[in-house]
Amino acid sequence: MEPTLQFQLRLTVSPELADALRADPAGASHSALHEVLRRHDATLKCQFDAFADYVREAERQGTENYPLYQWTRETIENAEKKARYLRSFTVYVNGGEVYGKEVTDLMESQLSELVSQEGIQRISRFDTNPANNPQPPGR
Repeated sequence: MEPTLQFQLRLTVSPELADALRADPAGASHSALHEVLRRHDATLKCQFDAFADYVREAERQGTENYPLYQWTRETIENAEKKARYLRSFTVYVNGGEVYGKEVTDLMESQLSELVSQEGIQRISRFDTNPANNPQPPGR
């Protein structure tokens, strides 16, 4: 039996909105976004911050157990990539970074209505099928 796919939504936002969302992952600075997130018990996490957290944890615990450590460190130290990832936010639903199709479909529809409103530029959808996603770089 094939495993059930899980999904993840990400938002790309303006630099101005990114600053506000990094300070408040519930999105209170953008009332329409805040309402969608509240309805689904969802929060946002800046991709750059998630990468930086991963690097700090790896350095604390020992990098040998973190296969993406070098790639992630190089990514956050690259000014161009840093600028891009500072504007990218992962949607967490009930604390999880992946979630079922039903909630994903509903949230994607609701979030898509907000594109072009006050700094929301794009909504992207990812799934847990490895064939649909870039694989980690080799060591």
